[in-house]
Amino acid sequence: MSGNFLALAQPGVQQLSPYVPGKPVDELARELDLDPAKIVKLASNENPLGASPKALAAIREELAELTRYPDGNGFALKSLLAEQCRVELSQVTLGNGSNDILELVARAYLAPGLNAVFSEHAFAVYPIATQAVGAQAKVVPAKDWGHDLPAMLAAIDANTRVVFIANPNNPTGTWFGAEALDEFLQDVPEHVLVVLDEAYIEYAEGSDLPDGLDFLAAYPNLLVSRTFSKAYGLAALRVGYGLSTAVVADVLNRVRQPFNVNSLALAAACAALKDDEYLAQSRQLNESGMQQLQAGFRELGLSWIESKGNFICVDLGQVAAPIFQGLLREGVIVRPVANYGMPNHLRVTIGLPAENSRFLEALRKVLARG
Repeated sequence: MSGNFLALAQPGVQQLSPYVPGKPVDELARELDLDPAKIVKLASNENPLGASPKALAAIREELAELTRYPDGNGFALKSLLAEQCRVELSQVTLGNGSNDILELVARAYLAPGLNAVFSEHAFAVYPIATQAVGAQAKVVPAKDWGHDLPAMLAAIDANTRVVFIANPNNPTGTWFGAEALDEFLQDVPEHVLVVLDEAYIEYAEGSDLPDGLDFLAAYPNLLVSRTFSKAYGLAALRVGYGLSTAVVADVLNRVRQPFNVNSLALAAACAALKDDEYLAQSRQLNESGMQQLQAGFRELGLSWIESKGNFICVDLGQVAAPIFQGLLREGVIVRPVANYGMPNHLRVTIGLPAENSRFLEALRKVLARG
């Protein structure tokens, strides 16, 4: 006799939908009998440059050690991060992508009867991490597609243990400034851990976004999470990190899986951190690509949400699903965001100039068909 294993799962898990990643190129090629070499993928906010040559060289050097477990403490990478981020080694937590850091926070600080606060249109992993451990997700309505920090502050109650905020936010690309962040942190109760998700912060250097690291010393209830998946071009290797007080880092390390970051990822991340030229090139390409897409949207009479990430959400003025399907038939993969409460938008990753042109050409064709 078989049991109903959905009903046996805890209620928060029953109410979740699995995370849906961007459609892989090979999958689309199989479905529509397309040439994979001619498909353009602008769906997953990946760095179109490819990995840093220095990171690739580091991976090749590490291949001979694949029979060995990685350094479970990640000493070399943590040392580099501590130096670059102006913190102590004990304040760094390594994760299998920054998603892992979010999961560690939820496992360590959330439970049934407790809650986490985050914004509407925010990263899908926040509710997944929260509800998976039986905690309540308190979703605060967005303001102009972005975080309404005063409203999020008002949503905090005695049972709140975590607040997730992203700057810039995915999928909307919206952001808030240093003054707004400081005012928010000043008023958050001491018993609430604020997770500042800065997965895209490297693209915003020199902009009006605050650097979360500047606030760590003043706010012991702040954790800053970052990743090597975006600007550093290492999405496939899954390596991210959290910066917090040593006490919070110690708690997270108590629930962290042993060897959660593999040897190739550790070596590549160390090399990528030292490749300033690659990072600068990534930023420059992103800035010019953002301008290219905005100009294309303007020609098509479309509006968009201003973004500080490596992606942009375009408003099609109609339900986006048929347009998305039309783009797939043209061999262009972007990201529908109806699951984020944005049925009229598509999120488009900034690609190489030729990829951006290909997308705009396909979009023009699909829109013309009506």
